[in-house]
Amino acid sequence: MRLQESNYWLTTAEFPVTDPSRTLPEVCDVAVIGAGFTGLSAARTLAKRGAKVAVLESETIGWGASSRNGGMVLTGMKLGVSKLISMYGRELTRRMYAASLATIDCVEQIVREEGIECDFSRCGHLEVACKQKHFDDYTRQAEVIEVEFNHKLRVVPRHELNAEIGSAIYYGGMVDEVSAGCNPARYAAGLARAAMKAGAEIFEHARVQTIQRDSRQGELGWKIQTSRGALWAHEVFVGTSGYTGPATQSLQKKIIPIGSFIITTEVLPAKLAQELSPRNRMIYDSKNYLYYYRLTPDGRMLFGGRAAFFPESDQTIRRSAELLRRGMIQVYPQLADARIDYVWGGTLDFAFDMMPHAGQLDGMYYALGYAGHGVAMATYQGQKIAELMAGDKPDNPFIGIPFPGAPLGLYNGKPWFLPLAGAWYKILDWVS
Repeated sequence: MRLQESNYWLTTAEFPVTDPSRTLPEVCDVAVIGAGFTGLSAARTLAKRGAKVAVLESETIGWGASSRNGGMVLTGMKLGVSKLISMYGRELTRRMYAASLATIDCVEQIVREEGIECDFSRCGHLEVACKQKHFDDYTRQAEVIEVEFNHKLRVVPRHELNAEIGSAIYYGGMVDEVSAGCNPARYAAGLARAAMKAGAEIFEHARVQTIQRDSRQGELGWKIQTSRGALWAHEVFVGTSGYTGPATQSLQKKIIPIGSFIITTEVLPAKLAQELSPRNRMIYDSKNYLYYYRLTPDGRMLFGGRAAFFPESDQTIRRSAELLRRGMIQVYPQLADARIDYVWGGTLDFAFDMMPHAGQLDGMYYALGYAGHGVAMATYQGQKIAELMAGDKPDNPFIGIPFPGAPLGLYNGKPWFLPLAGAWYKILDWVS
């Protein structure tokens, strides 16, 4: 098979069909922007509460990061717990960590309730230490997390690591048994079917161009102009993550779109696959410029990372294939002769503080900033913000935390500084 510059997951999934000729409703209760995990989760929850929901997607269902990621359903957040405590204090950090654990339960419950066949499995994740200093920090992290958050992690010393991974380059690891894996494209497709079954309407190729405050019959709401026409909505929910655009410029200026790229090998012999990942973990390393990898359900090695910081394009995808292959062979010399079948890229959403954020801005509801933890956190935030919109008072510790923009306002949504950021993180990885 010749290397394909396309998303492997999409070859395994069948998405629901929408009618391209269907006109937008004149009026709806909630316009949800984005048909990824965040928007589809919100649409499902709102529609189940009886709201008339229109999901507006600029491309197709699950087109963005929701189908392009590694399928890792992870606990925790991008920042370490000590950093979180220093930023938010112990009590708020406890609530944040508890929420990160609840995100996995949220995905599992939806998969079970809706009968979504997406290979969801509580296989746990393994973080591997690239330096001795990183491994020493694992012990401190595990102690803090057990004492402060009543959550048990298992630290794996180097001499025991071969039970977890068939690579000799790491200094040890840390396992969280609560994390899971799934096929993200099948999950996105199933979430879309669940939202449609609940009564939400999904409009593909309906790029939102403008959103303006507008009154209708004496009621204040929003007039939304799209590439497929206009509609009026009582409320707007923005779930566009790394693809947030100028129609919601206040959010676009707070989010940095960062490219993440993935290769997959051919299907590996079962014995080799077992040697590479004996417990089928979701694996990632301790660097800022990290690698993440796992076995796919059919036995391929999926290997991803920040091979290029810029969002995906033909050029960055092509360049990433060889960079990631070299990285994969450094981790797994056993794969030196393995054929690479697929390479693709996607765009992650990083806030300037690397935290998830949710709530209201300029009168619109939103949730974004998942920094690589989007499968679980996006699903959870879509549900929680939808519950808030429906009149509930869900506990959501990410609402109301400071949401910084760029220093001195030197950012308009176009990440000119990404090459500098990439170089800086490489320096940090070298000196840390």
